Amino acid sequence: MGGFAFYAYLCIIKLTHMSTPQLFTPADPRAQRLIASLAGKDKVSILFVCLGNICRSPAAEGVMHAIVDSHDDSARFVIDSAGTGNYHIGDLPDHRMRLHARRRGYELTHRCRQVTESDFDRFDLIIAMDGSNFANLRRLAPSPEAEDKVVEMAAFVSKAMRCYAIPDPYYEGAEGFELVLDLLESGCDNLYNCLSTKEQ
Repeated sequence: MGGFAFYAYLCIIKLTHMSTPQLFTPADPRAQRLIASLAGKDKVSILFVCLGNICRSPAAEGVMHAIVDSHDDSARFVIDSAGTGNYHIGDLPDHRMRLHARRRGYELTHRCRQVTESDFDRFDLIIAMDGSNFANLRRLAPSPEAEDKVVEMAAFVSKAMRCYAIPDPYYEGAEGFELVLDLLESGCDNLYNCLSTKEQ
């Protein structure tokens, strides 16, 4: 089974949008504790991270911005994205991801950058797209406190979607980009609702 096929097998999509945000709890206990400490804060800063910062993380940034804007809550959030690698610094996101995102109403204008040590001070929440990104970020963290800010995006995806990672669509076709956007819309929606609920 190929790489994307394996992820697609793990990410079995149920296209029923869950609309009970107050009942959603992140799958990872570490994420639960971190979100509980941030919920209801006046200002929350979020960094989404993948490998190259040209597909998954800028899409997550765009989706999260749209959700926050739709709730007229943009003043409360600082949202950015970055990559653990330095392959595409200064580039726009992958044109295929921009195309698929635009069809859903998202304009991805982020310029790719690499994660820096200062990001661990600047951001309250650092969200990795998959297990490899998660492990790399924890290795980069300058302190145990900084390491505790790192969680996986899959923890916020609705449980009905049975997702264990956000797969990299770079070498895949249109269905790969659509799958990623499905997962990110679910995860970002749940993330926003968790952070907007004062009692976790």
